[in-house]
Amino acid sequence: MPDAFHRWSRRRGRPRRPVRAPDDELIVSELYREYHQPLLGFVSRLTFGDMQWAEDVVQETMIKAWRSADELDPEVPSLMPWLATVARRIVIDDRRRKDARPAEAGDAPLDGVPMPDQTENLLRQVVVSEALKSLSPAHREILNETILRDRSVNEAAALLGIPVGTVKSRVYYALRALRVALEERGVTT
Repeated sequence: MPDAFHRWSRRRGRPRRPVRAPDDELIVSELYREYHQPLLGFVSRLTFGDMQWAEDVVQETMIKAWRSADELDPEVPSLMPWLATVARRIVIDDRRRKDARPAEAGDAPLDGVPMPDQTENLLRQVVVSEALKSLSPAHREILNETILRDRSVNEAAALLGIPVGTVKSRVYYALRALRVALEERGVTT
């Protein structure tokens, strides 16, 4: 580590974000000269060969080293382990940030985005609705209570004030009538 870095890092009472000192350029250039290539090689493996991302991580790591110069031990023969740890944490944070955001749609128009065709479902709903309208009021009412509102036979009987056996037979005959009404409209089950 150069003497300028050690002199600068030993100063006490410095603010967390250092004010530009005369030795700052020397410190940054020494950090880059000594650690840029090995750190870039290490980070490029972490970023799966994305060199632009790797360069950004190295630059951010160097800035953190510069800002933390007073906290670094001048007796340590190499800053590489500390720099590698900082860089690895930056990569992890970047990945987490990217994973937390929804995927971007891009600049392309949304015309080409495949969407499920809902026309078939809409037509099916219209046909079933029309078939239900063709049933007698008693059959519509019993299917509404038992199938559409998902009530049991006992619940439907209590709600409608009719015997359980009557509910069962109405459901049976209502479903038969609905099947015929659907077949008349071209729907086969």
